[in-house]
Amino acid sequence: MEQLENVYFPRVSQYRFCQLMIENLPKLREDIKEISMSDLKDFLESIRKHSDKIGETAMKQAQQQKTFSVALQKQNRVQFGKNMYFNDRIPEERNEVELKRAFEEEDENEEEVLTVQDLVDFSPVYRCLHIYSVLGDEETFENYYRKQRKKQARLVLQPQSNMHETVDGYRRYFTQIVGFFVVEDHILHVTQGLVTRAYTDELWNMALSKIIAVLRAHSSYCTDPDLVLELKNLIVLFADTLQGYGFPVNRLFDLLFEIRDQYNETLLKKWAGVFRDIFEEDNYSPIPIVNEEEYKVVISKFPFQDPDLEKQSFPKKFPMSQSVPHIYIQVKEFIYASLKFSESLHRSSTEIDDMLRKSTNLLLTRTLSSCLLNLIRKPHIGLTELVQIIINTTHLEQACRYLEDFITNITNISQETVHTTRLYGLSTFKDARHAAEGEIYTKLNQKIDEFVQLADYDWTMSEPDGRASGYLMDLINFLRSIFQVFTHLPGKVAQTACMSACQHLSTSLMQMLLDSELKQISMGAVQQFNLDVIQCELFASSEPVPGFQGDTLQLAFIDLRQLLDLFMVWDWSTYLADYGQPASKYLRVNPNTALTLLEKMKDTSKKNNIFAQFRKNDRDKQKLIETVVKQLRSLVNGMSQHT
Repeated sequence: MEQLENVYFPRVSQYRFCQLMIENLPKLREDIKEISMSDLKDFLESIRKHSDKIGETAMKQAQQQKTFSVALQKQNRVQFGKNMYFNDRIPEERNEVELKRAFEEEDENEEEVLTVQDLVDFSPVYRCLHIYSVLGDEETFENYYRKQRKKQARLVLQPQSNMHETVDGYRRYFTQIVGFFVVEDHILHVTQGLVTRAYTDELWNMALSKIIAVLRAHSSYCTDPDLVLELKNLIVLFADTLQGYGFPVNRLFDLLFEIRDQYNETLLKKWAGVFRDIFEEDNYSPIPIVNEEEYKVVISKFPFQDPDLEKQSFPKKFPMSQSVPHIYIQVKEFIYASLKFSESLHRSSTEIDDMLRKSTNLLLTRTLSSCLLNLIRKPHIGLTELVQIIINTTHLEQACRYLEDFITNITNISQETVHTTRLYGLSTFKDARHAAEGEIYTKLNQKIDEFVQLADYDWTMSEPDGRASGYLMDLINFLRSIFQVFTHLPGKVAQTACMSACQHLSTSLMQMLLDSELKQISMGAVQQFNLDVIQCELFASSEPVPGFQGDTLQLAFIDLRQLLDLFMVWDWSTYLADYGQPASKYLRVNPNTALTLLEKMKDTSKKNNIFAQFRKNDRDKQKLIETVVKQLRSLVNGMSQHT
């Protein structure tokens, strides 16, 4: 048309048909523009439909390139190691096989993976751009193209509402976005001015903000760590693909650190269930082993060293129960699972090591600690189980240093040159032990209360039975057997539990005497009660738990002993004379306590007990009692005023 208009038409301009043709040229040009624009619209519609296929192809190419690069790096490391340290041939051959496999995979897929030019016919864009340029309307075309592509970008960036439910939902989202920007990158490089770097950068920054917001929102719904891990791998591949086309992706890797926290949370929840199951299945008995093979199986699972146990003949027992090696194995599995997310994040070994230690610390201090505390407080966990739990936590605590070495080995950093975060196993297991110890004291006291509730004294008996009460002998036998189990406990737990039990028993017996519902007590009942306290003292002096010095344990019953001695001997003159003196024989007898018990015995005067005899034999003795009561009341009043 240009040639006709500029070369041939001037030669025949005098003819009328020529004028008609010249007049039709603008319309023809518009028709051509419309046809080319129609082709462009078809093109835009086509690439919108096929952008996911384009993106899938680009991501596949990026994945192949990455696989090849990793294999090549391994080969280079082996070659370097061989030259420097004369390594043996085995790892080198293995890496050569990996490299060969990478080449073969690339060759196999070379025909399958097409380029963007193979997938998309860009001729409508070139043709339309050329036509509009020739017609001097290039700006209109550029504005239209950019406007339409921005609309398409917004559609592509809009995720499906259920995208977070499956990895395929995320994959479709990523491939469409990659396909969009691969097309724009291609247009940028094959046309002049239709798409500029400034335009693509602006479009990418807008898209990146939207992508990050979408991923942040949808990933928060993920509760399955495997799905979160697959999402991470997709994001890394997505970022690597677009980085290969020159788009900055640092913000995506920053987002991955946020998602990593989410991944760790899902892991912690998963492992909380794992730990609960392990604790439920444990029998809380030392692991029995009958031969060397079984011994090696346990040692392979858990780092246990005890020369004394090694020397023992079979059958023998490990001190910990079955849950200990299982917990140890699962902590290592957690570390592996946590490491999976750190791979491909373009971070140094030191940073990965630090991340692993922090996530492992969370597992120990939060998840495992919580599971242990819940276990300790369960009603069905008895005293023997609590003893075993304390022993278990001691061995788990000792194993923390092996876990630290394990992390160092898999991240390949030097402990000497790099400052590393310590694992907080010490505090975790110490807290659990303290909780278990507290629960032991509580349950032991509850058991004592159960026995004491079986007491059935005849408080008006005239003569004692001559032997200790049955309930008390049963209680002492129970305490002897349980303290045999306690000898396996570490530190001073057994001594503390024994002292706590004796003190609680002493307090319970004292409360029984002073119970406000008990109105009368005969001297015969006091003598019977004294026989029971003697048994308690004999038990305390028999060293049920080794480690007590002198009569430390017997002192738990000193308040009862001095009170009973005072009434048995009827030594009121000494008590009243020495009251308040540091060397008093009855230093531990509170006047209020003595008065309460004396009132109970005084009230039995109408029933012909000891006070009745006093009255018959000697009225002066009755007056003495009244005098003692008055003096005791005076002491009590003096104490209350002083207070």
